[in-house]
Amino acid sequence: MVQVRSVLVLCTGNSARSILGEALFRRHGAGRLAAYSAGSKPKGVPNPGALRLLTREGFDPASFRSKSWNEFTGSDAPEIDLAITVCGNAAGEACPVFPGSPLRAHWGLPDPADAEGDEASVDAAFAETWRLLTMRVEAFFALDLAALDAKTAQAELARIGAMEGAA
Repeated sequence: MVQVRSVLVLCTGNSARSILGEALFRRHGAGRLAAYSAGSKPKGVPNPGALRLLTREGFDPASFRSKSWNEFTGSDAPEIDLAITVCGNAAGEACPVFPGSPLRAHWGLPDPADAEGDEASVDAAFAETWRLLTMRVEAFFALDLAALDAKTAQAELARIGAMEGAA
C-alpha cells in the first residue's frame, strides 16, 4: 500500500510550473504532506508572473525560491515519496536518484513563462496553468493511496497527468 508524505515537483528552471505545483501541494496537503519544488537548471529566481499569482492566491511569495534538484539527493535531504515532472524537458532528463525511491509521475503542461504580451496576457497564462495544476492536485488528493499497490498508484498518477491541458 502506498503512502505519500512528501512531494517534489520538478521542472527545468524551477521558476513557474514547479513553483505553482509546490504551492498547490502545500495548500491542499497542509498537515498531511511536505511539498517541495526544484529544477535541473534552476533560473535562480521565481518568474514574476508566478510571484504575482502566488500573491493573489494568498501565499507569501518570499517563501518560494528557485533551487536545484541536487538539494534533494544528499544524505541530509528530506525523503521524497513522489516526484512529479511538470515539463517535458525535465521528464526527458536523467533525474537524479532521490533517497527513498519515490513514485514518479509526469504531469506536463505548457510553460506560462513562454507567454508573450502585456502583463495581463502573461497573468492569464499563469492563471490557466494554476487551474490545470489545481485539477491535478485535487485529483491526487481524491485518491485513496493507502488502498493502492505501487503499480496501481503509478497508473492513477499517469491518468492524472493525462488530464485536460496535458503537454
